[in-house]
Amino acid sequence: IMAAGIGSRFGGGIKQLEKVDGDGHIIMDYSIHDAIEAGFNKVVFVIRKDIEEEFKKVIGDRIEAVCRANGVKVGYAFQDINDIPGTLPQGRTKPWGTGQAVLAARQLINEPFIVINADDYYGKHAFDGVYKHLLTAKNGEYAMTAYKLGQTLSTNGTVTRGICDIDGEYMRGVTECYDITADCVGNLNGKTTTIDKDAPISMNLWALTTDVFDRLEEQFAEFKTEADLTKDEFLLPTVINKLVTGGKATVKVYRNDDKWYGITYRDDLPEVRH
Repeated sequence: IMAAGIGSRFGGGIKQLEKVDGDGHIIMDYSIHDAIEAGFNKVVFVIRKDIEEEFKKVIGDRIEAVCRANGVKVGYAFQDINDIPGTLPQGRTKPWGTGQAVLAARQLINEPFIVINADDYYGKHAFDGVYKHLLTAKNGEYAMTAYKLGQTLSTNGTVTRGICDIDGEYMRGVTECYDITADCVGNLNGKTTTIDKDAPISMNLWALTTDVFDRLEEQFAEFKTEADLTKDEFLLPTVINKLVTGGKATVKVYRNDDKWYGITYRDDLPEVRH
């Protein structure tokens, strides 16, 4: 579970730890419950060291007790901005992105696994297909759960989504689209574009095999030398897109028509809670 993001558009506080119901649960409670019901038996939180104490206070200690009662293991990995050595660019405070987050968990994962965002609620059925896929997946046989774009937008500001090119049951590629409005207008490949509301998109629910860690290491090394370190992020969808288009991996797509709920802006909270 990737929970190390700063959440700069949220406007203060740790959005991953915002309570979403009257019993004090946060989105991760629901995701973990659904994943365990699907069959997953291990949880790894990827967090920043500076939020460790509050994270464990709000969810970690409670989830560890629930998981132990269900025979589920829990581990912590730490995403560190200092993974790129040397002097950091002035003003850089954010970690290096979702690709680095997954790479941070390498020492804790020795089996096929899924990746999810801490602040997204994917729906109960989102985990079923990818779990079954991983039971027989060989190295490089990845999968993902795709949503319809129109089911994933915020009325409180723009969002970024990975627009998927799908051929039958398999993804041919994924392209990041930025600044998408509630009217499905966004910046795709540097151009303002209206996107079909039913276009399949990635919400970072990926099913991966452990060979992906070597691929992440390779591409992170390239990122360190080629990126603009003042602003660029090492993104998991970009890594997977390179592997797919380069013939080094396949991604089976499991479509999900459920509505997604997530927290990008503070004003998203009332709808999620409702």
